[in-house]
Amino acid sequence: MAEFKSPETTLYAPIERVYAKLSNLENFKSFLDKIPADKIPADKMEQFKSIEVTADSIAFQGGPTGAVKFVVAEKREPSLIKLKAADLPLSLTLELHLKADGDNCRQQTIINADIPAMLKPMVAGPLQKVVDQFGSVLSAIPFND
Repeated sequence: MAEFKSPETTLYAPIERVYAKLSNLENFKSFLDKIPADKIPADKMEQFKSIEVTADSIAFQGGPTGAVKFVVAEKREPSLIKLKAADLPLSLTLELHLKADGDNCRQQTIINADIPAMLKPMVAGPLQKVVDQFGSVLSAIPFND
């Protein structure tokens, strides 16, 4: 199992508020709606528009992999939200770890993927980029609104 970790970042809200917003995936829809169209690369617009969100799943077109759907696999209030990829030929999880830090909290995103050794050199870079970007996106969310 390969593990890809984002750097820890600060989220400027209490851990309870961050967990409440992120543990219900439907809240991602309101975050997505606030992204200005000019901030989405033209070649990613169709993929962005294809995102479907429910309370316990998020699905999108994943380029060459086709549709990718993540479902909530585990929640541990207020410190862990774990999503598992459904319908992929390999096991893949995305974990969001939260730690209280005074009036704020710290987050670290971890992707675990069961990647065959011969494919690891091809996918390790893109998966690390995804986990790093996910952490950056979370840091930009105004949790206190």
